[in-house]
Amino acid sequence: MEITGENVVRNDADSGTSAEFVYRLTTEDFEEALRARARRTPAGRVQALTAPLVGVAAVIVFSVSGGTSLPVWVTSLVLVVAIGCWGTVRGLRTMARRMSSIMEPYGQCRTVADDRSAVSTGERASFTTDWAVHKEYLETPGLFVLLSGERSVGIAVVPKRGARSPADVDRLRAILDRHLKRR
Repeated sequence: MEITGENVVRNDADSGTSAEFVYRLTTEDFEEALRARARRTPAGRVQALTAPLVGVAAVIVFSVSGGTSLPVWVTSLVLVVAIGCWGTVRGLRTMARRMSSIMEPYGQCRTVADDRSAVSTGERASFTTDWAVHKEYLETPGLFVLLSGERSVGIAVVPKRGARSPADVDRLRAILDRHLKRR
């Protein structure tokens, strides 16, 4: 493999052992990736449940110590849970917008993955990622989401809509299955 400026040359690109995707990442891609991470990983679930659970704990502590009546206690509990859930969703959307704004200058991306690594080339930068950087991946209906590790929020997003051919989706899935744990 050779990287020169914006040109990526792969010796095995024509042999059918690599998968190629060309795409432009959107805020919706990052929202889908973060929602999937929140549902399927322990770290994501902790992040998503922290605000509602802290709110419930606070209501219980203040209600018990203050001798609050049952109707006030129940109403407070319902409101805190609703506000905590809304805050969590809002936080994920804000994070997705920030991630999207970071990636926007890179423009259209081209990712070629094989058994050695994944090479991503944007309009302004290119980089190579060895599979050892990622520990696991998850798949949504529209994305492959590569996760850096259990306690890390580092993710890489590859939209399936960018596949050069339908076979590229299957090839990337097979490559990921060989090198990463599926979540």
